[in-house]
Amino acid sequence: MATTNDLKNGLVLNLDGQLWTVVSFQHVKPGKGGAFVRTTLKHVLSGKVVDKTFNAGTKVDTATVDRREMTYLYRDGNDYVFMDTDTYDQITVPAETVADAAKYMLENQSVMVATHEGSALYVELPASVELVIQHTDPGLQGDRSTGGTKPATLETGAEIQVPLFVSTGEKVKVDTRDGRYLGRVNS
Repeated sequence: MATTNDLKNGLVLNLDGQLWTVVSFQHVKPGKGGAFVRTTLKHVLSGKVVDKTFNAGTKVDTATVDRREMTYLYRDGNDYVFMDTDTYDQITVPAETVADAAKYMLENQSVMVATHEGSALYVELPASVELVIQHTDPGLQGDRSTGGTKPATLETGAEIQVPLFVSTGEKVKVDTRDGRYLGRVNS
């Protein structure tokens, strides 16, 4: 347990059985009435952002979220298996928890896995990853009707838009947050 005076960015709160991360907070002392704390909270699982106000000194329940670097080992049916790089313990994470991160994960890749009371909350990838293009159609010179991009399938099976000059077999850098092409990688 903590009070609203202990709030800081990144702290995870347990409000009504749900986990919320403090994105920002501000202590407000109006001229009249009691002080309060205005916060912006982000739901750990859904990503929903809400504003919530607490009276100053109110007790809030904090949650311990353990973020560990883990290595993605393999897919087992609908689950993904990760190994803790320090203890070599393996955990199984359901596909719903991995969500869109699966589009950019390769075996033996390092990722951050956040857990709370033994269950995985989310998988966090680096901001960008380097992946090989499995297939893309050759770009035709002068074909600019699509804004200079074409679809390409990555080695993970994800589909992204790449410039016309990129060809099959090339390694590209991809933004894991929105699937944007960031450039070619010189090997």
